[in-house]
Amino acid sequence: MGLRDLETGVRSTLPNGLPYSHFSVLNEPPARRLQAWRDRVGHVMDVVPVPDDSGRPFHAAIDRYDIGDVVFTDCRSDAMRLERSLARISTDKVRDFAFHVFLEGDVEGVTVRSPARQKETPHSAKVIALDMGQPVRMQRNDCRVLTFFVPGSLVNEVFPDPEAIHGRVMPQHTPLARLALAQVEALGRDISHMSALMAENAVRSSAQLLLAGFGKEARLSGDARAAARAAMFGQVRRYVQANLHRADLSPEQVLAALHLPRPTLYRLFQHEGGLGAYIRHLRLRHAADDLARYPHMMVTDVAYGVGFKSPSDFTRAFRRAYDVSPQEFRASSARPA
Repeated sequence: MGLRDLETGVRSTLPNGLPYSHFSVLNEPPARRLQAWRDRVGHVMDVVPVPDDSGRPFHAAIDRYDIGDVVFTDCRSDAMRLERSLARISTDKVRDFAFHVFLEGDVEGVTVRSPARQKETPHSAKVIALDMGQPVRMQRNDCRVLTFFVPGSLVNEVFPDPEAIHGRVMPQHTPLARLALAQVEALGRDISHMSALMAENAVRSSAQLLLAGFGKEARLSGDARAAARAAMFGQVRRYVQANLHRADLSPEQVLAALHLPRPTLYRLFQHEGGLGAYIRHLRLRHAADDLARYPHMMVTDVAYGVGFKSPSDFTRAFRRAYDVSPQEFRASSARPA
């Protein structure tokens, strides 16, 4: 299941044949507006009010277009805090990638909470990419934001490891970024008047242009060296995933098994904090999934099943990454989101 399975408003079909829905809080009593917004569009990310604006009525509206395998939304809203928690991720099946383009306002304080990369954007961002399979917290200011929710297969055409795009910000002043922003702005203006075929082509080309911009920023596209880098990354990733259960899996063991140069391996995983951090990240992500999916499985068995050498090592690593113990996480994921 992806974002397209989640309802955001009254569904209809535009004259051009596009599946479409619209939702607004305008008709709700002022005191109910934020909760109405959370009820209707907060399926994936929890919406938290900004305290400084507590005395002001909340305003928000969203238009959604389902176009092939991509969902495109046009949202105008007051400031809000958003969070997608590990507990929510482990209990839903939304795994799309989201590309947010802010035509008005921006987003700031984006915190990517993963064991491999503890990262916060140091400034406001106009274009940001998120992996809906990873936790994130952020503050969105009063804004108009156009968002593309795309499947992993499309992201994988540019990023050998799609999860690495999470939390990346596109620089605004490169020629490719300016072109992408102009095309997305035109799409938001014209989509309801396009034919269904033109709309699908425009949405996909805009998403691909954004991906190209992020790929260039990450130096993952454009030449033979990048292609070789992507192939090596895929080789290492497949090996790590196949051997994750082994307690002796380590960067040294991967080097010995795949006969890769140490400097090359370091550069491949530099964005993840190193190969050791990447392995730990995958182990904890798999452990979180097991804790949520198998409530009667002993925590000790979960720890050994993903390659930790002892339950105490696992508990320390889990708490350091997610600020809760494995037992606390299991309890929270068992409650309705």
